[in-house]
Amino acid sequence: MRNSTILLFFILSLIIVNKGFSQNDKKNVLRDSLDNKIDFSDFLLNPKGFIPLIQPITEPALGNIGGVITPIFISPNKNQIEGRYTPPNITSLFGGYTANDTWMVGAFRMANLPKYGLKYQAMMAYSSVNIDFYRTVPIVGEKQFAFNFKALPILLSIMKEINNTGLFIGIEYLFLKNEVTPKFDFESLPNFLDEKSLKTTLSSPGIALEFDNRDNIFTPDTGFLVNATYHFNAEWTGSDYNFSNLELSTQYYHKFIPQLVSGFRWASEFQFNESPFYTEPYINLRGVPKMRYQGRSTHLIETEHRFDFTMRWSLIGFGGLAKAVKENESFAESDLIYNYGTGFRYLIARKFKIRMGVDVAWSNNDFGYYIIFGCAWNNRK
Repeated sequence: MRNSTILLFFILSLIIVNKGFSQNDKKNVLRDSLDNKIDFSDFLLNPKGFIPLIQPITEPALGNIGGVITPIFISPNKNQIEGRYTPPNITSLFGGYTANDTWMVGAFRMANLPKYGLKYQAMMAYSSVNIDFYRTVPIVGEKQFAFNFKALPILLSIMKEINNTGLFIGIEYLFLKNEVTPKFDFESLPNFLDEKSLKTTLSSPGIALEFDNRDNIFTPDTGFLVNATYHFNAEWTGSDYNFSNLELSTQYYHKFIPQLVSGFRWASEFQFNESPFYTEPYINLRGVPKMRYQGRSTHLIETEHRFDFTMRWSLIGFGGLAKAVKENESFAESDLIYNYGTGFRYLIARKFKIRMGVDVAWSNNDFGYYIIFGCAWNNRK
């Protein structure tokens, strides 16, 4: 019931905005001329406005319920390349609050310059995040530790395509200023925490290699997305720590029959040398709270299948396996984490192939529900 109420609230908010436009326009910009169903394509293309996306935050680690208000501008790229898909340009602001008093504000820009074979991303935010970390304590076993993070992250990325092949190479830069406050009683700090990590600056240049021939960036039906990214921190870059991260991932989408799209995902992350506890790789699966399982490396596989009953409505099923390998622990010794779940999608913007819906997911010890905009795998850590 709560999921239905959230989605209905989202739809109603856009209908209210549409009434403001339709007072002066004969055309209802929230109806598709093809089937007269609710559709936001023309609303996105309308130069007068934007999508005032009111998206719930349903992450268990952040209190299970909250919301982000995100005005989103999505515009078709003016320099299309004939015979291939060219992603649109996206600009958004965002501000949000959750049930555990987490809040954040920020801005994001993603754009493509196909004439020059370039694409770039830029993001800046400020947040106060309350989140639990889990550690195994002798005799006691697994224990939760609550923290507040006041963070200023900045992300910049630019990539160059090689000879119209879909292969991109580029550079990234991540800046993170973090002030950490323990929210639990202690006489001495836990062994995974030191004074240095309570107030840190990370300055992480990196290199990235990516291959992308998906037919759509929002809800793909076919194609590959392969990514390898290496970030490093050092004193000469302005970081308080010396460590590096290597992330490898692959997504593959295939349409076995016209109504069935199957996706397959693999991802691994490795961390080297000393680092703050909150930067350790963690398992990123639906149904698994963020930071619930951390290690010096993480490995996961997941599959998702979408069956389109009609042009608009689809049923989703998914499941995955993962491991977080701690320091001085072998892959075989680490715990096996699993997830499984189901959901639905509605084709909310046909001209952009954007589907939106709700997923419910279970894992070893947890349950979560999620409002999905586009593909669930689009969310980067």
